[in-house]
Amino acid sequence: MKFTKKTRYGFQALIDLSVNMKDGPVALNSIAERNHISLQYLEQVFAGLRRAGIVKSMKGSQGGYQLKEEADRITAAMIVRALEGDYHIEGLKEMPEDGMPEMEKTIQDLLTDKINEKLDQILENLTLEDMRQYYLEYGKGCQDMYYI
Repeated sequence: MKFTKKTRYGFQALIDLSVNMKDGPVALNSIAERNHISLQYLEQVFAGLRRAGIVKSMKGSQGGYQLKEEADRITAAMIVRALEGDYHIEGLKEMPEDGMPEMEKTIQDLLTDKINEKLDQILENLTLEDMRQYYLEYGKGCQDMYYI
């Protein structure tokens, strides 16, 4: 499985938003600048996130975007579904008549289903708050490095 650029940018922008919204809504152009993402592309990403109920927009001079819920209630699975759709590996819809159904069932049960279970386990249990905290801790570690 490979996340598209849209999903990677979505994760970046949401982590940025969760870090910077303590003083109110965050302007999309400031998220775009900090993360080196095209504003037009980020507008498309946020349209999907808004439709999924992950972010909300605030109009006016002090407007921008905010998370619609607390970061600890937004899972990675919600974000991926909003930007990619279903993230599961597809199984066979029908068994081929002339094929080997036992072989297909073996692949489905022991590979496809197990991968999908692990994906669910990881993405449903990882929250935006987890990513925000990790980012903040990682950022502190990088600031403490000195080069001579």
